[in-house]
Amino acid sequence: MDAYESRVNGPGAGDRPLDAVLCDLDGVIRHHDFSEVARLERAAGVPEGTTASVGFAPENDLPLLLGRITREEWAGSIVRGLLPRVSPPEAEALALAFTVAGYRTDEEVVDLLRRVREQCPLVLVTNATSWLDEDLARVGLTDLAHAVVNSSRVGVAKPDRRIYEIAVERAGVPPDRCLFVDDRQENVDAAVAFGMTGVLHRTAADLRKALAGLDGPNGPPRS
Repeated sequence: MDAYESRVNGPGAGDRPLDAVLCDLDGVIRHHDFSEVARLERAAGVPEGTTASVGFAPENDLPLLLGRITREEWAGSIVRGLLPRVSPPEAEALALAFTVAGYRTDEEVVDLLRRVREQCPLVLVTNATSWLDEDLARVGLTDLAHAVVNSSRVGVAKPDRRIYEIAVERAGVPPDRCLFVDDRQENVDAAVAFGMTGVLHRTAADLRKALAGLDGPNGPPRS
């Protein structure tokens, strides 16, 4: 019996397995396209993923996700981190491509969450940038959730307990009645430590399984 099943189907579980869904954005709903970055890395003679390792390093990434620096300042920190492995023009091109990379949405996940929204509170809990609202508008997702807890707006990021406290308050239900979905184990572990049911997301099938019973024996129906 996995963690989700033991929580919702064990002793004391009610007829309804959960009262709110708290869901991550990146890695669950949204997936970035770094193919242009990879092309530039190959041309510069550095391993693919080099730019990401610099851009997502805590010293560069966290200030952005806490709303303390701009996109331009983030790009500057990436340029500095890439030097002297590549030339200044190559570092600037890589930083630009990385910080403005496109993305796609997982439409199966979006469909599942839209159905969830009709059944219970849905809150996005995301370590994101200050331009997240623009990104959501671009892909037509401004109305996907009842609330969005954006780290760069609230000034605290997962897995800090405080962002979970904010999210639960926005959902309006106790932690033990919340399902938390994220693609990073440390974020799921923190949610579980706070009292929520945690699900590590890998595919839409993971989400569908976690939502089983929300509006029927098989969860949200397939399209």
